Amino acid sequence: MTTFNRLHLIRQIDLFTLRLFLSAIEERQIGLAAIRENIAASTATKRIQVLENIAGVELLVRTPKGVVPSAAGTILARHARRIFDSLEDMRSEFASLTEGVRGELRVVSARSVIVPFLAHELGEFSREFPLVDLIVHEVENSDIVKEIARGEADLGVFASAYGLDLDGVDVTPYRRDRLVVVTPRGHHLAERGAVTILDLLPENLIAPQALVAALRAAAQRAGEEYKPTHVLRSGGTAISLVHAGLGVTVQPECLVGHEWSGRVAVLDLDEPWAERRIHLATPRGRELGPSTELLVEHLLATSAAETTDALGLPTDS
Repeated sequence: MTTFNRLHLIRQIDLFTLRLFLSAIEERQIGLAAIRENIAASTATKRIQVLENIAGVELLVRTPKGVVPSAAGTILARHARRIFDSLEDMRSEFASLTEGVRGELRVVSARSVIVPFLAHELGEFSREFPLVDLIVHEVENSDIVKEIARGEADLGVFASAYGLDLDGVDVTPYRRDRLVVVTPRGHHLAERGAVTILDLLPENLIAPQALVAALRAAAQRAGEEYKPTHVLRSGGTAISLVHAGLGVTVQPECLVGHEWSGRVAVLDLDEPWAERRIHLATPRGRELGPSTELLVEHLLATSAAETTDALGLPTDS
């Protein structure tokens, strides 16, 4: 490897290779980083080797399980993240100089939030700010925080979940919802107003994937074990199986729509963790861009207005 040369570094290094280097650290494999950045694995390996030659030191330590940053790699990663943070700040400042609010706004959320809440509110926001290009990605609830922390999206909307790591993001409370129990009509639990986790464990409890960890933890606290026989991504699919008589399920109340009225029974879940809290996530310590800040304000104002209406409280008008 060559000796570190500042001018050589400035002339030779490129932002894409820095982004690839950060991805390799986060994915712990150069091959996975290549997939994430949409380039060939051989090209990714060559780019990182060239980066190491430019820096004059080993940046990634290769192990049988993947790669980890060396001491020099840790230093480079810290400064590279600062560079990308500064670029994002520059983009936001440029946007604020243009006439009207415009730009690209990336939002990530889960289906259980998009369908009942977010889709309608994003539609209202888009009509109010037509120059903002909204890009919405549906991802698993557990992956939303990770994408925000990595700077891959501007705003995440997620439901709190057992064991969810919030490192790297700032969190703002957005909404509250409740988990309910859905059973077939005529099921022996259907006549009860509320049930607990102990009532559900003897049944064939069909779990949406996002709730498996919470149900398993609740069972452990009750001194029992939960082993799901069906694990599904879609809440609607789980309710369909319940309607067919294959078991019972736990779902966010907002997802049990009118189309299921009279076809299944809906019971209260008498557990302290049955309250589902939905939050907004933004990159930790970062100043929000104008469009992101406006969307956050819009979502919070809409949620507050709906809460006021639901409680029958007087408005300011």
